[in-house]
Parts: sequence; C-alpha cells; structure tokens
Amino acid sequence: MIVPDPRVAASPDGPSDARPDAPALGLPAQPARPVPDVRRIAVLRANGIGDYVVAEPALSSLRDAYPDAEITLLGARHHEALLAGRPSPVDRVVTVPLVPGVRVGPDPDASEEEVEAWCAERRAEGYDLAVQLHGGGRNSNKLLLRLGAKVTVGAATPDAPRPDRWVPYWPYQHDTVRWLEVAAAAGATTSRIEPHLAVTEADLAASRAVVPPGDAPLLVVHPGATDARRCYPEERLGAVAQDLADLADHGARVVVAGGPSEADRVARVVSGMRDEPETAVGTLDLPGLVGLLSRATMVLGNDSGPRHLAGAVGTPTVAVFTYANLADVAPLTRTWHRVLVSWHGGCQVCGRRVLDGWCGHEASATHDVPVEEVREAALDLWGQAVT
Repeated sequence: MIVPDPRVAASPDGPSDARPDAPALGLPAQPARPVPDVRRIAVLRANGIGDYVVAEPALSSLRDAYPDAEITLLGARHHEALLAGRPSPVDRVVTVPLVPGVRVGPDPDASEEEVEAWCAERRAEGYDLAVQLHGGGRNSNKLLLRLGAKVTVGAATPDAPRPDRWVPYWPYQHDTVRWLEVAAAAGATTSRIEPHLAVTEADLAASRAVVPPGDAPLLVVHPGATDARRCYPEERLGAVAQDLADLADHGARVVVAGGPSEADRVARVVSGMRDEPETAVGTLDLPGLVGLLSRATMVLGNDSGPRHLAGAVGTPTVAVFTYANLADVAPLTRTWHRVLVSWHGGCQVCGRRVLDGWCGHEASATHDVPVEEVREAALDLWGQAVT
C-alpha cells in the first residue's frame, strides 16, 4: 500500500493502490506521482554494509526517478569507504551521529545538542525530499522529520511517527522489497530487485596486492559476521572448503578472509582443513575486499556484509542463515545462491533462540545445520559455477 498524496496519511487498513494485476513479488504496480521540483534528496540508511546492499535497488529507483537531483546518503563511515570513487546511485555520504535508537555501536550515544546541531546542518541544505529506508520509524522517522524536507517518505509501524507518504512496516518482509515499496511511495518506478555494486580497477588492484592472481578457480571463505550467532562453526566451513580443493577437476584455490577482529575465526577454518589455505586477515580494506569477492568463483560463509557484497558483484554464494534473517535479507534468487537455514536458531551454549533476545554467549546459533547439507550445496553450486 502506498499513499499517493504527499499531504494525506493512510490507515494500515485502508485500500491498496496496487492494481489487481500487480507483479507476483507484491511490488506496487505503479508508483505514486513523483514529487515536483526535487533538487536535493536525503536518504536515511545508517546501518551495516549488508543493509546498504539490500537497499541499493530502492536507491537506484530513486536515482532513475530523479536523475538530476543530488542524492545524499545519511549513513555510516563505512559507507563512505565503500562508495568513495565508485559509481553508485549516491552522490555523497554524510555520517549520522550516534542517535539513540537509530545508530548502534560501542561508542556512547550522541547528546541531544550534538544531534540538533547535525539536524540544523541538514536543514540548511534544503532537502526537497527525505526518504527513510532505515527501519520501522519509531526513532528513525523522528530523525527524518527533523531534517526540514519539503516532503518526507518512509515506512512506519503502527506506533511510529508518520511521514507525509508512508507504507506500513510489518515483520517478515524482505528488506529489498520493503524499501522498493517505500521508493514507489516517493514516486520511483521499480527497475530491478537484485542489488548491484560496481567493481572498479582500484578494487581489483587492491585485492591483487594481497591475493595475487592464479590459474585455479578461487573459493573465498569468509567465516565472520557482526553477530556471532550468525557464524557457522568454522571448522565445518574448513572441511567443506577442503572437499572443494580436493576435486579432481576444477579443484578450488582456497582463500580464507576476515577482518582484524576475525583472526581466531580464520584460524579455526584453517584447522578444519588438511591442506594449508591462503589467508587474508586484516589486510584487505573495503575496496580490496570487493575486488577479491568479485574475482572469486564462489564465496562460502554466513549471513554477513561480505556475502551481500559478493552477491551484488555477481559472485555465486553459499551461506548459512538463522530462521530470523531468512525472510528479510537472504538472497531473493537461487540460480547462483544457496541458502542453508537453521530453523531452530538457538545458542550453541544455552539454546536461547535469536528472536527471544541476546543471551551474551556470542556462540553460533546455526550449529544445528548439518555439515553434509552445506557440503552438498557447495559442491552443487561449485560444479555449476566452473562449467
């Protein structure tokens, strides 16, 4: 459901504007009317790398709808590192302060004075359109409405402040489709559902400096994730990687990659292998990681930002998900992606399920997925990718 009038709110129980012959994915059959005279657009999406990737089709549809407007992503510092010098729907990135309920991280929340000073700077920019692609709106819509944009658009839970145009925020909807619906409410036509990330020569050069080119097909194993519960037991990933390396035809060249904080996870992958693989721990910046993922024949890992990046640069992926993230961020297609699911999704230590809250053990909640299932999926997709 979209609200076509920028000054008229809608009820969650109101009529739908989608035609009866709307596409099977449930996207709006046609967008709301475009906002007139748009020169500057602000888009709030201040979360992870993977979160940016799943919202990229919505950002691209906004770019197509408003080709002459400047699009500013109100994001995080890692978005600056990812998008600098890279063709994308975004013209520039402005880092959002640690607004309570909007940004999360180890640093203290920004003070109200800091938040207001930041909002005042944004109001001075004179946004014609501000779009919330961040969440349900309880906190993000409050921030959106402080930007002073002429027209605001976003998702809203029943108890959230409502922008001028809004769509209902309900659980268990894929984020890519959710944000395409928001973009449609802003007057943008859906052009595609698969995220895309351009690969630059700088990306490739940075990756080659760490992982030199070779003749064998490349398997990249990435065992990390921002939430430890999403990490499949690393020794099992190593065992599957070894199976791919052992293939008589098209055996894999294995590279295990991770950030500076993931050295232990990388070491556990290596311990699950008989042959010593190549490793890249803390030696790849974001462009280098993008370059390496784009060179890979396949990526093996978890529900993580690097898996999303791999899919967006066109690399096949095999990944293990908890039931909690299957609905909202798993790959939408299966031709080049395989998804293994922990339907219980309980902590390996205490059994607490991920949707029941954080238990503090930082242990895998995907350990109940049999390694045989992961191996079968990996061998199947590898055979498809190398032929």
